[in-house]
Order: sequence, then C-alpha cells, then structure tokens
Amino acid sequence: MTHTLVQLTFKQYLEYDDGTDNHYELFDGELIPVPPESELNNWIAQYLSRKLENFVTMRQIKLQKLEIAVPVFPKMPLNRQPDLTVVRPEHIQQMAKLGKMAITLDMPPPQLVVEVVSPYRNNKDDNYRRDYIDKVRQYQERGIR
Repeated sequence: MTHTLVQLTFKQYLEYDDGTDNHYELFDGELIPVPPESELNNWIAQYLSRKLENFVTMRQIKLQKLEIAVPVFPKMPLNRQPDLTVVRPEHIQQMAKLGKMAITLDMPPPQLVVEVVSPYRNNKDDNYRRDYIDKVRQYQERGIR
C-alpha cells in the first residue's frame, strides 16, 4: 500500500504524480497500487474498441488510463479505470478543460464502460466480488449502463 501523508480527494488524486507509470485506486483518501493489465485483457479491450468504431468515433473510445469518479461505498475506491470506455462527445471538451483523462462526478456518465473480468474460483473470491458486484454497483449508481 502506498501511504499518503494526507487524505486525498478525487480532485487531488487527479493532480498526484509520483513520477512513475503506476496506476492507483483511491480508498479512503489513500492510494492503493493497481497491478498492470495482462496482455490478454489488453488484447480483448483493443478488439472490442475496433468493433465499436463502427458505431462511435475513435476519439470517443478510451482504453484504460481513463479515471472515472464513482459514488463512495464502504470499502470501495473513489475511482475506477475501466478497460474500455465510450465517452460522450461533450466529455472530450470537458476533459480538455480539466486537463486530465478523467470523468468527474459533475460530468454526465460515460455511454458505456467495459471491464474485462479477471479469473475467479467461486463467488466468494475477491476477483469475483470486485468485478461482478462492487464495480457493477458503482457503475450503476453512477448512471452507467
């Protein structure tokens, strides 16, 4: 766990830079490192991205690295970094104004979020809970289908 000296808000988190390519989730103001995606997860997200280009502009499709602020629930992060996101056309200007690849709570929700799920052993497994329960709950509460 990366210990931060202060409890970060989502806005402060967006400004945080530790000089590495590390990705984090923000839990109760503290940064928790997120492991890098597997080659297979990246390939699946890229494949889906190419298929979605038939329906939306390439610029609306974001692969990883897009921060989405999500509603706060106990023991869940304040942000998610989906494998693939289809943003709304207005998000492009809003992100440019923000200066970050991020969708804040005051922006409308993305059109689509895709999570390439991790393998799991059973429905009590941490991967199952995170991918099929926690993320779904936060995305639904955020208004993402």
